[in-house]
Amino acid sequence: MNGCRNREEKRERRRKTRQEKREKTIQEVKSAPVLSAVYFFLRVAVIAVMCLQILNGDYYNVAMCALTLILFTIPSIIERRLKIDVPNVLEGIVLVFIFAAEILGEINSFYLKYTFWDTALHTTTGFLSAAVGYSLVDILNKNSKNINLSPFYVAFFAFCFSMTVAVMWEFIEFFMDYFFLTDMQKDTILHTISTVELDPTKSNRAVVIRNITDVTVNGMPLGLGGYLDIGLYDTMKDMGVTFIGSLVFSIFWALYTLGKIKGWFILKLIPKRMEEEKKDDPEKLGDGK
Repeated sequence: MNGCRNREEKRERRRKTRQEKREKTIQEVKSAPVLSAVYFFLRVAVIAVMCLQILNGDYYNVAMCALTLILFTIPSIIERRLKIDVPNVLEGIVLVFIFAAEILGEINSFYLKYTFWDTALHTTTGFLSAAVGYSLVDILNKNSKNINLSPFYVAFFAFCFSMTVAVMWEFIEFFMDYFFLTDMQKDTILHTISTVELDPTKSNRAVVIRNITDVTVNGMPLGLGGYLDIGLYDTMKDMGVTFIGSLVFSIFWALYTLGKIKGWFILKLIPKRMEEEKKDDPEKLGDGK
């Protein structure tokens, strides 16, 4: 009898848990219909691409799709585990960014088809990383009695945080290219180079070669129309546009702090502690949604 009663109690608890999850999901959809629609559309699109890749036998792309689906869950995991409210605007941008980077960029080769694609994503990364960096130190600043940082210092930290994220990502790209012979640091065709390696006097003077039309490797012309740079220009371009995105966020935040502009859009990109979100005045700080 006790065993039967325990099984019944466990079934009842599982049933209540499922019911609570369904009710919570319905409530979330009603409170954020646009975000829910974006999430549903992107998830269906990724699953469709995954099925197509399975039929094509391209299991590397299947793994990329699976990774994308996992990355889609990170904002909700952060909210549940860390009790941090991720604004709907930020969450939507992150979901679209992941889809644009993994599905469109990698699987559909948008990085090669559209030269601006990688630049646009890195610029967006700089802006969003600065927002996340600001939220990290701002949460600490507001929830510690012993720390009271000025808004300008917080904005500077956000900028530095974003640039550090960019540097770490470039490390990852180089690691993958060097050890696994990928090409994450995309090549650039150059028509002019300068190098001290071709200086016959070995006096550390750069020899400039202009109007390069082709390069021969092991006796075979590559037919590229110029010199092949393996990653340096791409890395510096990525760092440069990340710098711009980070700087733009920091400037906007400084102007908002000084009261020069309204910060409604900036505030919608900054995660907050859920307890703090309840205390904030929506008309002053925005509700983050």
